[in-house]
Amino acid sequence: MEELRFNPSVNTQRHQYVIDFVKTHKPKKVVDLGCNDCSLLRKLKFHREIELLCGVDLQSNSMKKKMHELAPLPTDYLQPGASPLSIELYHGSVTQKDARLRGFDLVTSIELIEHLHLDAVERFTEVLFGYMTPGTAIVSTPNVEFNPLFPRMRGFRNSDHKFEWTRAEFQSWALKACGRYGYEAEFTGVGQAVPHLHLQVGFCTQIAVFRRLSRGGGAPASSGDAGEIFSYKLLYSVSYPSLCDNNVLRGCLVSEVLHWAYQLSRRRRTEDGDGDDGEGGWSHTEPDRAETEPTDEFEESVFDGEGTHGWEDVKMTSRGQLESYRQGRCVFVPLRRVWSCCPRIRDLSGSLARLRLFIADDPLVRLSQDGFAVVLDEGEEVSEEEPENTDRMDPACHHAVEEEMWESL
Repeated sequence: MEELRFNPSVNTQRHQYVIDFVKTHKPKKVVDLGCNDCSLLRKLKFHREIELLCGVDLQSNSMKKKMHELAPLPTDYLQPGASPLSIELYHGSVTQKDARLRGFDLVTSIELIEHLHLDAVERFTEVLFGYMTPGTAIVSTPNVEFNPLFPRMRGFRNSDHKFEWTRAEFQSWALKACGRYGYEAEFTGVGQAVPHLHLQVGFCTQIAVFRRLSRGGGAPASSGDAGEIFSYKLLYSVSYPSLCDNNVLRGCLVSEVLHWAYQLSRRRRTEDGDGDDGEGGWSHTEPDRAETEPTDEFEESVFDGEGTHGWEDVKMTSRGQLESYRQGRCVFVPLRRVWSCCPRIRDLSGSLARLRLFIADDPLVRLSQDGFAVVLDEGEEVSEEEPENTDRMDPACHHAVEEEMWESL
């Protein structure tokens, strides 16, 4: 018999099964039991629907070698996620209870239970379903019926395996746990043999997906432990920058406001003949004012002509909107105009009034005394060297590139 090979590898298929589940069901709290070198966690961190991502393993050295690869990448600071993400690694046994891991949306146990003695499997079952009580648990283990398709194999697939179950044995364990702790299970797998052998031997790796039933079914969700138990040692913890942090949000808004103010002032120079002309000039398609312009009595009072004494070289858009004006050596770009030009600013701030509130005290942004406009020093404006029509990659694109990089390692 020829040696059986899988493409992609069975390990990659196992991880992809979990990733596909996360994409579909969007759990916020996920823990990987037996995370080893954090390889699954390093893939899951790119899925920002997750807000708390944890790993547990008894072998601390394996985690320590790779745990720093869970840290935020530069693009996570340049393009912070909309939701928070914290990652925590714990050193401890999956047969021990720890209150910090109770009530997660998803628990994964990928090729773990076969490394436990059968009496430890019983304790693991009670900890997982009776104490942790996750909304969903994904458990995978080798299918011993598949082993004859590996001609060079003698005994178990790994020297550390204490057992390997048939499909019937695995399903018997799973259904017993369901009945005792109030779950239901469905069975599947990854690593398929040639079609004519699949019904006979099943998948290379068998998978059970457990879903918790309502409290009315099975045993109580809690095993009766009243006090909080902390058995694990925290090895690593990191929090990613997110727009839920007002300081991070302010930084993003300031960056966008300055970028668009300079772009609008550059457009001014192009129209005056001071900048690049022809196809090198900056172009901008004006949005529909009815859809983008907020109702703001403060802005309207200034826009209607109040307080305009000393304005020079006033520029208007084709739709009659105030584009910019000058006073002495300073160019003033109305904050309303900046707000209307950038969908990202509108999404992040929610309203023009909130935008003004966020950036008013930031030292990098200079607003006019009445808060009406962003003030740019004309000399500073002319020295701005940002490329024309700068493409700003979406954060999801950044993460896709970085995830592909990790996959290739």
